Amino acid sequence: MKRSTITILSLVAVVLGLLMWGVSTHNRFVTLNEGIEGQWGEVQSAYQRRADLIPNLVATVKGYADFEQETLTRVIEARANATSVNLDASNLTPENIAQFQQAQGALKGSLDRLLLTVERYPELKANQNFLALQDQLEGTENRINIARDRFNKSTQAYNSAIKRIPASWIAGIGGFEPRGYFEAVAGAEAAPEVSFE
Repeated sequence: MKRSTITILSLVAVVLGLLMWGVSTHNRFVTLNEGIEGQWGEVQSAYQRRADLIPNLVATVKGYADFEQETLTRVIEARANATSVNLDASNLTPENIAQFQQAQGALKGSLDRLLLTVERYPELKANQNFLALQDQLEGTENRINIARDRFNKSTQAYNSAIKRIPASWIAGIGGFEPRGYFEAVAGAEAAPEVSFE
């Protein structure tokens, strides 16, 4: 074989190898991206479950005529605000996730205040419907935490993959951008103050 033929065949083999590597890398990014979007669906589902439980909880609590109306109103308003923040899986920037998390955090805070207020109503605390709803809410909060953790792990795998050299070149060409994470709420590192007065 002539030297020029060997050189041409070698170049073709290198180009084909690089092309196959590029396609494989691109497909891996697509798979990781789809994993993030699937995990985002689980996050939204867990938050939706909480939002769906709130009207039943509010209705159960409303049955007690002397219950603080302002507390219930705050929960209803926070739920409306949290469910109005819709975030598409293709737009999971850190800023958008922070906005979503802020709305969900406000809802969680109002629910926590509601449950603290309930402590002053022993007959409500003994109500079977209320206890069942409270248990469901507790389970839902655990689901939310698990879904957020899984989402963050998927996001980490994706973000790491698109930033590694030489794969980052394919990420740049393919338009793969880093995704945002769920982060701890400001002040979460401080232990809550407990008072028995």
